[in-house]
Amino acid sequence: MKNSRKTHRPAKFWPVLGFATLAGMRSMSAPAFLSHYFSRQPHAGLEDSRLRFLQKPMTADLLKLLAAGEVVVDKLPGTPDRIAPPPLLGRLLSGALVGAAWYQSRQGSALHGGMLGGLVAVASSFVSYALRTGISEQAGVPSALVGAGEDALVIAGGAALLHGQQPPHGEWRPL
Repeated sequence: MKNSRKTHRPAKFWPVLGFATLAGMRSMSAPAFLSHYFSRQPHAGLEDSRLRFLQKPMTADLLKLLAAGEVVVDKLPGTPDRIAPPPLLGRLLSGALVGAAWYQSRQGSALHGGMLGGLVAVASSFVSYALRTGISEQAGVPSALVGAGEDALVIAGGAALLHGQQPPHGEWRPL
């Protein structure tokens, strides 16, 4: 009879989908949330990686400032649509960064995580853009107001992603 004990495999796929979705909505939010997590729960998988900078508290603080600035800039009338080439590239790179870092932290392939994260961030950019403009047009409310609701969704989603993660070796310490 086979041994029915399962070995623990760290979750890689689903958290990357979540973080990359946030990157598609607000490009700096996903790296800010992930760096916040890594700065409080360093992972051995990033120790010798080029992505180890995400574990530094100063990096987390800088990314949080950039994310807050993005929330403000997003509401300005001259801000280009997220699906325009430059902002879309930023979202793709943000998703790739969080995907690569998450996979690497879980002893997975940074390349696979980066590819998954980048693709999901691009898809999320188009879906969230369509939802924001559609809601704004259908409800007859300014896009900036819908954007404020989107900001709340990003913050709640990021907090939920962080709350659902466990540090290495199953030791839970609240963030």
